[in-house]
Amino acid sequence: MSQHHVKRLIIMRHSKADWPLGVDDHDRPLEPRGHRDAAAAGAWLRETGNVPDFILCSTALRTRQSCTWVCEELGEKAPTPKLESGLYASMARRMLAVVNHVPETVTSLMIISHLPGVQDLALLLADRDSDQDAYLEMAERYRTSGISVLETSKPWAELDGQDASLTAFAVPRA
Repeated sequence: MSQHHVKRLIIMRHSKADWPLGVDDHDRPLEPRGHRDAAAAGAWLRETGNVPDFILCSTALRTRQSCTWVCEELGEKAPTPKLESGLYASMARRMLAVVNHVPETVTSLMIISHLPGVQDLALLLADRDSDQDAYLEMAERYRTSGISVLETSKPWAELDGQDASLTAFAVPRA
């Protein structure tokens, strides 16, 4: 892959959410640890140079709150996130369909969503050249605030499976 054609896909599971009684799943907020861990995730992205130029975020409250903390840590480099209803309670193929419609002008895309979709999407896209330690850790348990970083030279519209290299998996904690 020549560097100037490489696209980066950053897939994040929302941070630790609370389970308040009587609150619909879509409206579950982050718990205090989730706020701290989401900020740590943003700091990790900034420190490792994995700053997205476009963010698609599930419409659920916990993903929106995670996104807010990530963007706070990215500071002036943070893009304006776009809420995407197709990422809430979606499986990998539905999430991939969302990615397939991202404009080619986007070179670094971040998705903030939920299990099992985020883990399954990363596993679906990871090719044989992926970092094996990162792959095994991601496959074993995709914890809250978990972040997969994949790189591909293919257009977003052509991604369909095993066509991106997993370069990192991290679970930032405060």
